[in-house]
Amino acid sequence: MNLFSPTTLGELNLTNRLVMAPLTRTRSGQAGVPGPMVAEYYAQRASFGLIVSEGTYPSHAGQGFPGQPGLVTPEQLEGWKHVTDAVHAAGGQIVAQVMHAGRVTHESITGGQPVVGPSAIAINGETHTYDGKQPYPVPHALTESELAGVIQEFVTASRNAIAAGFDGVELHAANGYLLHEFLSPASNQREDSYGGSPENRARFVIEVATAVAEAIGVGRVGLRISPEHNIRDAFETDSADVLATYGALVDGLAPLRLAYLSVLHAEPTGAFVQELRARFGGPVLLNSGFAQMTTRNEALDLVRDGHAEGVVVGRPALANPDLVYRWQENLPLNTPDATTFYTAGPEGYTDYPTFEPS
Repeated sequence: MNLFSPTTLGELNLTNRLVMAPLTRTRSGQAGVPGPMVAEYYAQRASFGLIVSEGTYPSHAGQGFPGQPGLVTPEQLEGWKHVTDAVHAAGGQIVAQVMHAGRVTHESITGGQPVVGPSAIAINGETHTYDGKQPYPVPHALTESELAGVIQEFVTASRNAIAAGFDGVELHAANGYLLHEFLSPASNQREDSYGGSPENRARFVIEVATAVAEAIGVGRVGLRISPEHNIRDAFETDSADVLATYGALVDGLAPLRLAYLSVLHAEPTGAFVQELRARFGGPVLLNSGFAQMTTRNEALDLVRDGHAEGVVVGRPALANPDLVYRWQENLPLNTPDATTFYTAGPEGYTDYPTFEPS
């Protein structure tokens, strides 16, 4: 088993074990419709064993950023169909990351739709909106009766993703967005069956994953988590509680036999992550590169030493469309330009060069 050997994740057959991380790029305009430039960007990276799309919203209330694409309108689905066709024509595979922003948004982004979360607790800080920076609002605390509707949003968006040609979906339960907000005791202070105990806080994520798996087939569904990442006020600072919460989550997911579990954590080879991997019982993808970029040697070691079935990489993939080839041949890399991560044009998006011998 090595980084460049094939593997299978549920119904997804990968030619190598390098996975392009979901990367917010804000290139889809106010209507959230991915255009030809987006199709070119993803097709350039089709040599990855699997591409995970940028986070796509399942409902207008779930949109988190200006320029973010959605899986809601016919125009958005048609735009994505051009993207998936381009990736497939280039020999690649792509899954849609379905991301409900939860409280990480503002009414001026959601088109006036109420901002929602597990509890009426605002994030401390400001977000970028179409009208400039705005403080995060206090979210509406979703009632138990409203949760079924949110689950249906995930199901409908996932069905839309398959209809648009995606090979599967990745449910985003990381980085402080809605599903992660239910897991964190800082953002989830409910007193019903979806709050309080670790098992209760894991319940909603398990219900979403179960419903989506039933709708599109379990072998086409992955889940992304980021335990102890402590971002966007979704704090998880009690190690015993973190293990209990994520242990309850993977125990609840294990019988489903999802395609994969993707874990973002600073210590991917540590006892905590490896225990989650063992309890999940299926393919696990590891991503350590949020604070620092994942290196070639780290990625090689993670797979060679049996710590993961695949490695998820972000910024190296962003700046190197041919990263698989470059890492296979141990070639120099392009350097990502952070000033163009969230701009609107092709600069820093589709203009990173492939390797050319000097």
